[in-house]
Formats: sequence, C-alpha cells, structure tokens
Amino acid sequence: MNPVNTSAFNLPERLAAKARPELIAADERHLTAIADDLGRQLADLSARLEAERRKPSGLGQETIQRDAEVRRLAARLRAMRRFGVDLCLGRMVFADGRDPVYIGRLGVAGADGRDLLIDWRSPAAEPFFGATYADPMGLTARRRYRWTHGRITDYWDEVFDTSGFGADGAGAGESLATLDDQSAFIASLGASRSPRMRDVLGTIAADQDAIIRAGSHGALVVDGGPGTGKTVVALHRAAYLVYSDPHLGHHRGGVLFVGPHEPYLAYVADVLPSLGEEGVQTCTLRDLVTEGAAAVAETDPEVARLKSSGELVDAIDAAVRFYEQPPRKSMTVETDWADIRSSPADWADAFAAPDPGTPHNEAREQIWEALIELLADRADGDAPRGEIQKSLRRNRELRSTLDNAWTLIEAADLVGDLWSVPAYLKLCAPFLTADQVRTLQRADAQAWTASDLPLLDAARRRLGDPQAAQLHRRRGAALAAEREQRAKVIDELLANDMVDFDFEGEGLVSMLRNQDLKDALIDEEALPRSEPDELAGPFAHIVVDEAQELTDAQWRMLLSRCPSGSLTIVGDRAQARSGFAESWRERLERIGLHRVDVSSLSINYRTPEEVMAEAAPVIRAALPDANVPTSVRSNGIPVTHAATSERDAVLAAWLGEHPDGIACVIGDPGFAARPRVRSLTPESAKGLEFDLVVLVDPQAWGDGIQGAVDRYVAMTRATQRLVILTSAA
Repeated sequence: MNPVNTSAFNLPERLAAKARPELIAADERHLTAIADDLGRQLADLSARLEAERRKPSGLGQETIQRDAEVRRLAARLRAMRRFGVDLCLGRMVFADGRDPVYIGRLGVAGADGRDLLIDWRSPAAEPFFGATYADPMGLTARRRYRWTHGRITDYWDEVFDTSGFGADGAGAGESLATLDDQSAFIASLGASRSPRMRDVLGTIAADQDAIIRAGSHGALVVDGGPGTGKTVVALHRAAYLVYSDPHLGHHRGGVLFVGPHEPYLAYVADVLPSLGEEGVQTCTLRDLVTEGAAAVAETDPEVARLKSSGELVDAIDAAVRFYEQPPRKSMTVETDWADIRSSPADWADAFAAPDPGTPHNEAREQIWEALIELLADRADGDAPRGEIQKSLRRNRELRSTLDNAWTLIEAADLVGDLWSVPAYLKLCAPFLTADQVRTLQRADAQAWTASDLPLLDAARRRLGDPQAAQLHRRRGAALAAEREQRAKVIDELLANDMVDFDFEGEGLVSMLRNQDLKDALIDEEALPRSEPDELAGPFAHIVVDEAQELTDAQWRMLLSRCPSGSLTIVGDRAQARSGFAESWRERLERIGLHRVDVSSLSINYRTPEEVMAEAAPVIRAALPDANVPTSVRSNGIPVTHAATSERDAVLAAWLGEHPDGIACVIGDPGFAARPRVRSLTPESAKGLEFDLVVLVDPQAWGDGIQGAVDRYVAMTRATQRLVILTSAA
C-alpha cells in the first residue's frame, strides 16, 4: 500500500492534461482517506485474527465457527494487503447532486461509519457497470481507473449528461478534456497478455454485468461466441452470487466452478481472489473422481459414444442391486442364551431399515443393527437383552450371511466388473446388444479412460465409502470408551468430596450426573472420522464453463451435486467438437433441467476484426447457423500465411519486437514450450487467449464439425496477431 504522503496518481507525461488539479484533487483526497483507513483496518484485522487463532479449540460447533471466522478474517486480510488503495475501481457522479460514490473490490467503511468504498457486488454499485447512454441509471458521469503497481497510470471518464458542462469544457468539477475516443474497456483490450487472466473487473460492460447480477433460480445459460467475455462473466457471477444470495453462502453448500482443463484453471486462478472471494471451489470434471488424474482419452469412438449416454450411468444402480440380495431361507442363530430362528421376512425388514438414498456401503451397518434388534426381540424374555445383542454381534455365521447378502464393494471393482464380465454387463444393461457388450469389454478392466469417469462417479455416490461401517464401529467404540472414562473421573471426584455440592440451589452432583453434560465434555475432534470430500457436494450453485462439450453422462456428475438445479451454464454451441444440433433448452431439458433461461453475448471484445474475418468462414462452412460474434475493434494487422519451416523465425521476430505478452503454437506436438511461448492442442487451448497465435497445419486437424471447430477455436485465441503455417506454403 502506498504511503499516505504519496500521490495515488502517476500519470505519464503524455497524459498531462488529465493531471490538472481540478480534475483529480477530489480523487486524491478520497483515496488518501481510504489509504489512512486501510492502515487502521489492517492493524485491527491482524489483531482480531490473532485473537481468534489463540482461542481454545472448543467443542463441536464452537470449533467450526472459530475456524470459519479465522478463514474469513484471513481472506479479507490477504485481499487488503494484496491491493491496498487500488481496491478502488472508480467512482460514480449522480444527477441528483449527492456526493460521488467510489466502488471497490471490497467494501471499506471509515472509522466514522461512512462508506469509503462500496463493494462492487452490492446493489448500490450496479450503475457503475450497468449505466449506458441509453439508460444512465441516474448517473451524469462515471470514472474508471487503471492501476499499475499500486498507482493510477490512466483513467477514463464517461459523461452521460453534458448539460452541466460549459462551452469551455469545464463544469461540475470535470472537464471534457478527460474524455477519450475509446472507453476504458476497449482501451484495455490492446494490453499484452500474461500467463494469468488479466484483471478486468473495472471494465465490465453493461451486457456482461446484467448477466452477472441475474438471479440464481433455475439454470441460466450464457451463450456467446469467442471473445464475448463468457469466462469473465462466469467468474464474476460466481463471486457475485456468493456475496449477494444468502441461499448460496458457504454454510448453505456454496458455489462450485467447473472449468474445462487444468491450463484453464491455472489461467483464471487469480480472478476470484482478486474479486474478494476465496470461498468458491474450482475444479475440472476429472477432479471430481479419484481416478480422473490418471485417466487417458478414450480411443474407440463407439466405446466413447456408448459410455457418454445416460443409460449406462443408470445401469450402475442395477449393478449395485446385484449385491443386495436378502437370504431366501430361514436359519437358526445360536447365542449364549438361546437359539433364535431368523426368516427371510426378518432379513427383508432389516434391508428396509436404511433411509432411502443411503449409500450401499454405509447402509450395511444400519441393516446389521436392525437385524440385531429384530432377533433380540425373539429371544426368551428372561434373557438380558444387552447380553443377547452382544452374543448376536459375535455370531460369525450371522455376519457371514450378511456379507453374502449385502456385500461391501469398491466403486472401481464394480465398474471394472462391467468391462470384464459380459454376463454381468448384460444383466445390468439389458438394452445393450451382444455386439455392444463385446465392444465394451477390455483386457485390463481398470485401465481407466475419461469416458469411465461418470460411471465411476455414479458408482461411488451409489456405494459410498466401503470403510464407513468399520469407521462407524471404531467411532462407536471410542465414544463408549470416552464416556466410560469421563464417568469414572466424575465418580472419583464425587467420592472424594472434591466438588462444592451447593451451586446456587442446583446440586452440582446432579449436573455432573446429567448425560447431556457428560456428552458435552467429550472431545468430538479426538474421535475417529473420515476426511470429507470437498467436491462431493451438494452445492447450492454450480458454474460450468465450456458446457457445450459435456456429454449426458458428464452432466449427471454435476446434477448429482446440485439437487436445486441452480446453475450457470456457459458455452457456445458453435464450439462443440462433437456437434450441438439442439437448442440449449432442448439439450438441458433432455438431461432433466426444466427451469432454463438463455442470455446471449454477441460482441467480441477480444478478437480483432482482421482475425474474425478469416475465422468466421471456417466455422460457417460446417455450421451455417453458428453464432459468430461481431468484433468491436480493428488493429490493422492482417492474418499471415507462411510455411511451417518459418515457425521459429516468426516466433523469434515477434519475441524480439514485443518485450511483453504471450504467444502460443497450436497443433504442433513436436514444439516444446519456451519462455513466453506455449505449446497446446486445439482442445487444450479452449478458454485461453494469447497475443500471438501460430497455427501449424490446421487443415490436417481433421474434417467435419470437429476439424472445423478446432480450427475456429484455435484462430480465435489471438488478441493481436494470427499466423497460419502450412506444409504446402
């Protein structure tokens, strides 16, 4: 953070007209007040955080609340230390004459309670992003800052009502001299790219902001072509919803953000923290399944097609039911007190004991306890019930019968058996033909591919943890031992007169013997427990980018984690490698989403006109109705065609001319990445952007829709220059 005695403005000489005191003095005063107050708040936050960390761990809910407060304070402290006074994005000037309002990444209130910065996500900040000349939303002017290393190196004014300005350009403390030919957003597009997505919060456009602030009920589709800011909208919407919608807060399930691949997640990793939000979980579809990291691509198109359908996912339930078969014959169970007869009806009643939806492996212990209770009820009335139950639990034959009737099983074993036992697959998926069953068989049943992941996920959710029963027994035993130890200590205290028996009319003896108090004394944190799967859900809202690529089976992975159906779905039908013949509504209704709204983005802010002029015919040749966006800028740099032999020369020349920025070679597996030059496939380049894009033999990438989509996607990654290399050039 800048020292208070340092100006927040560091405008270059070429912008001397913007440095006139009458233009920036009010901002200087306000930013100085913010800097002063941030110093106070940083000290206060640090002290509060240290105090929270020093608190004793407590019990149960107390620990959860303390840890949540520690995370909240630490996240705010990191954000304030990261940005300092450059938390401020800009200001709004209102037509009603009230004081200007300054917008920030976070809300900041002064010691007197006055708002120094309004959080960008608050309703009061909406005009800063949403005001247009057609609808100024009560503003007469808006100013946006460009910050570099903690100081303002440029700013842009947009005046919605010039009636307050005099003929000489002065008026209301502003000047028409501050108005630029380009808006802040358009001006920022020419900046060089970096390995991480640029900060664009201060330049969100009105059409994007309207989608960011849309409600969270049902599914919202954000449809738009390359460069329309879909990813920007998706990330900002995730941060906005967590802040603004009480139904989506961390204690209500929170928000999950799903990206297409790891390079994409690395590219956008800084965005959510820069927006003041660190609580959103981010992942790829592979991350949802343990086997995802090592899974390879499915090489057989027919196998991929069969596994992509929802029908095979449905077959998982039948595969699990195969291991849920109650005994059909009666048996006699011997105990230390009496022989007890069990019938198939007893087993059927025990099998019905778990609540609907209880995972198979986790239900087993409930079935066992229900069976013990049923059989204990049959015992001779003179036998001690507790001893009968203990004897039943020790009965190996009874336990073995349960093992065979309700078998514990791992998800990997269940799915692997489908690909190695044809009869089992046919039993669970009778809709498959004999040829299809043979096609799905493989020598190494657990050589996982990406197409297996939805089935593994469904199996794991249906089965649950096979160690759950063992953990339940260990936890129960530890709890019993803990209670017994506490009881002994209390008895010893009472027996040795080590407590005061008079406690304001309430005997302490009675309090110590109270079971609720005894249970409160137990350290829940010390008991055995499993580590939670943070990606298992359920989540209150899911944002998924590049959603046009998801198969029915992959959609099942997400919908199972979002029972509310509250989703933000971001994609472009024209960028679907496997084709996308349906409308978004038809596609989503087919997978079970019926509350669907569609918002479209049609302005391409990223890709220059020169590149889009060459990219548009490529996709329209395969998809005549493709939603090709309109570029808003031209940089005068034509698309270059050259021979593949010129690859290194092209890169060397560009790197020499551009000390900043990032280039990418797409479609050349033999090219190794180097500083400021990436090497990607067309598929792994999705969602990314680069100053220079070099395509290598794009015509060799394939025919049909997939080839056209790959070429279109790769071409539109360029923000400045596109070079197409071919072997025949």
